[in-house]
Amino acid sequence: MGAQPDPITEAAPIAEVLTDTLGDSLVGLYLYGSAVAGGLRRDSDIDLFAVVDRSLDDTARKALADGLLRLSGRWPRSGPARPVELTVVVRDDLVPWRFPPRADFVYGEWLRAEFEQGYLSAPAEDPDLTILATMVRDRSSVLSGPPAVQLLEPVPARDRIRAIVAGLPELIAGSPGDERNVVLTLARMWVTAESGTVLSKADAAETLIPRLPAEHAAVLRFARAGYLGEVADEWTGRRAEVQSFSAFARDRIMDACRASG
Repeated sequence: MGAQPDPITEAAPIAEVLTDTLGDSLVGLYLYGSAVAGGLRRDSDIDLFAVVDRSLDDTARKALADGLLRLSGRWPRSGPARPVELTVVVRDDLVPWRFPPRADFVYGEWLRAEFEQGYLSAPAEDPDLTILATMVRDRSSVLSGPPAVQLLEPVPARDRIRAIVAGLPELIAGSPGDERNVVLTLARMWVTAESGTVLSKADAAETLIPRLPAEHAAVLRFARAGYLGEVADEWTGRRAEVQSFSAFARDRIMDACRASG
């Protein structure tokens, strides 16, 4: 077995694009997610969170898009074969904290086709940023600037619940073709709604599996094993199982949200 990939090394080319593009507007840059929660796996993304002191202009948006299209993906034009998920926020949009939070720029491989057609990602409210900001404050590696806890305010528990409720319909609707991610994200939402703690997807799944009926435990166990690279990640023929798990998890998540509210 080869050495585990070093997250900082693999993030370095993307971090260089960000620092070159954003210049003195960059206040802090953070690596979070699986890279710091348990190490990079075969299919792990490079999750980056950048805090800037002013909104990006179109020149910066295009430069970021061009750089990310070149470096991100399973078959990038250059650089490591890792999908990149980047969120850029203006600090004054998050401090003082308010809900829903506002993202200034978002890149992910699910948006690649739009970026290739010239999309530049405009500022927009993004409830999911509530969860991301919590993850960055709780556990992230500093690539530039001070620790995230010095830049970002704590996210109130009630707003994490609001974000989960807001994000459920779109997440479940996007299940076809993204089954593993949806199943694991539902597991993380469930644990967060119950405990207020944002775990990694693998840890959330491990927490829930012993509590589930056998048929739902099997779906979550398969998703976790695929995420960890332990089984071939093939979901053909599992649509009914995923739909059943999603409906079950949605109901339990809503029960937990109501109990927390």
